[in-house]
Amino acid sequence: MGMMEAIELFFKNYTNFEGRSRRSEYWWVILANLIIGLIAGLIIGVIGGGFGNLNFLGILLGGVLVLYMLAILVPSIALGVRRFHDLDQTGWLVLVFAIVGLIPLIGFLAVIAQYIWFAMPGTTGPNKYGPDPKSGHDVGVFN
Repeated sequence: MGMMEAIELFFKNYTNFEGRSRRSEYWWVILANLIIGLIAGLIIGVIGGGFGNLNFLGILLGGVLVLYMLAILVPSIALGVRRFHDLDQTGWLVLVFAIVGLIPLIGFLAVIAQYIWFAMPGTTGPNKYGPDPKSGHDVGVFN
């Protein structure tokens, strides 16, 4: 799966909390959103007058970035749930990691632990959350 296919699935399945998502789907989306954030930050910093003293354009661009971040919130949660499902874990762990993430230092370690967990291969073959997304079967979610 390539970046464009992963992004397409990300937005196509924006409220789908069922099924499974492959590692490639998750990590391509993370990379794409990181690139978008870095480019937007650079544009805001250069055109918008810098982060210490934003001009009107900087405030406007910052608002657009905040709107984008809000727009990807639900799809990101859904993708995390499906990624946990691929690991044969409950999707409620997304909420657990979000709450633990609010605790200083422990939250940082929890984020690293979650990223390590998400880097592990999913369950081979079907599990209780659905068929293996790598198997090539049409499951409706991954086409």
